Amino acid sequence: ISKTPGRTQQINFFGLADNHRLVDLPGYGYASVPEAKRKLWGKTVSGYMKSRESLRGVVIVMDARHPMTELDLQMLEWSAATGKPVHVLLNKSDKLSTKAARLALRQAGREPALAGAGVQLFSAADGRGVRELRAVLDQWLSGKHPSGK
Repeated sequence: ISKTPGRTQQINFFGLADNHRLVDLPGYGYASVPEAKRKLWGKTVSGYMKSRESLRGVVIVMDARHPMTELDLQMLEWSAATGKPVHVLLNKSDKLSTKAARLALRQAGREPALAGAGVQLFSAADGRGVRELRAVLDQWLSGKHPSGK
């Protein structure tokens, strides 16, 4: 995750053990890019997610300090259309007080668009939530995720 929104502008593949991969899709959130580029990213992301039979799940990174945006909802819609499990990271939780972070997590849990998704607090800066995310990814890559998909 970059400090500069919109830094990821292509599909990037990261190789893992056992021929698994993590795929970083172009950013969309707070990037200040021309609308034409944002639309291209939308087509790229949507097309990739629809066409990848080997896709095991989708991790969506959202800013814990802000309410869900239309773009977040669109990403959740594309993710749900895959029929694969979705896990949401409420990133930058280190910038919130403990009480505010818990409130953000509770509010996300009540969000209808997140029904059925895993949701957790996360911080790329201090590593909060890394262990929990690894457990989710391990389940997905082993084919044993709780959704049974």
